[in-house]
Amino acid sequence: MKSYHNYTLHKVLDALSLAINQIEPHERVSFSVTNPDLSTSLYNGTRLVINSQEYIYRGYKTWVDLAHLLGCRMLTPKILSEEFVKITYEKLNPDVSFHSKIVTVEEKYGSESIFTQIHKNEEASFLFYYKQALQNAKLQERKRVLNLGVNSGDEFEVMQQLLRKDDVKEFLGLDYCNSAIETANEKFQNDGRFSFLEADINRLNDLGLGKFDLIVSIGTLQSSNLSFNTTLMSIVQNQLKKDGAMILGFPNCRWIDGEMIYGARVKNYNFSEMGLLYKDVLFAKKYLQQKKFRVTLTGKDYVFLTATSIS
Repeated sequence: MKSYHNYTLHKVLDALSLAINQIEPHERVSFSVTNPDLSTSLYNGTRLVINSQEYIYRGYKTWVDLAHLLGCRMLTPKILSEEFVKITYEKLNPDVSFHSKIVTVEEKYGSESIFTQIHKNEEASFLFYYKQALQNAKLQERKRVLNLGVNSGDEFEVMQQLLRKDDVKEFLGLDYCNSAIETANEKFQNDGRFSFLEADINRLNDLGLGKFDLIVSIGTLQSSNLSFNTTLMSIVQNQLKKDGAMILGFPNCRWIDGEMIYGARVKNYNFSEMGLLYKDVLFAKKYLQQKKFRVTLTGKDYVFLTATSIS
């Protein structure tokens, strides 16, 4: 087992990249590093001298980040001694991914799809910033809420937990996947405030839904079958009240083999490239500001744009 307790991160990265490239998915690579619990309040790269031996300090966050950057998951570290811990990386299988090429809507988003195995509300970097966005959008003051691309209703579950059961509100979720809508209806069957409709966002204006105090859409408006700019402008003009609020979630991650991996990716690149993400975010920010909304951008693995009316 290789020891990296006095390697620079540059050398560690090169060595682990080579080792991981030589193994198959779900095979493992183990190595020993300086025990992050030797000290606290130290920045990565700090050199420690213990019993005349020099060690380079790095916290566990570095090793978790590096695992994802190398296409791995990090397993539970093992204590080897007071000075060393054993780190093990397991290589992810890129073929076990929601992003793999899928032919039909049901295969990609339906109740039997890989997508249903994703639980965004159990990801800290999603839930923390989503709850923050709901607070900034003043959820408690909103009476009619529309969720575009609701799937099985994860975003509504968080709202339900934040509100009192006797709050008089109307929640409507739209999705074009039939089995996802069926799952959402079953999940919220005991709460009459929530209703769901199978519909195509491209035909939103034909549904006669009226206007809403809050519109939420997480990872939907960037779909390949939608024109982001045109769709956003239409929603703001036709479905959002002038004194309403909007929360848009832009995925800056990929779901692979049970892991949420940071960084958006586009076709023809084998690495994270966030140009299209920033393009859509900046268009939405500028357009909503022109429409007299105050706009904030927060988040990490998902970028949350929260817009509240200032008119």
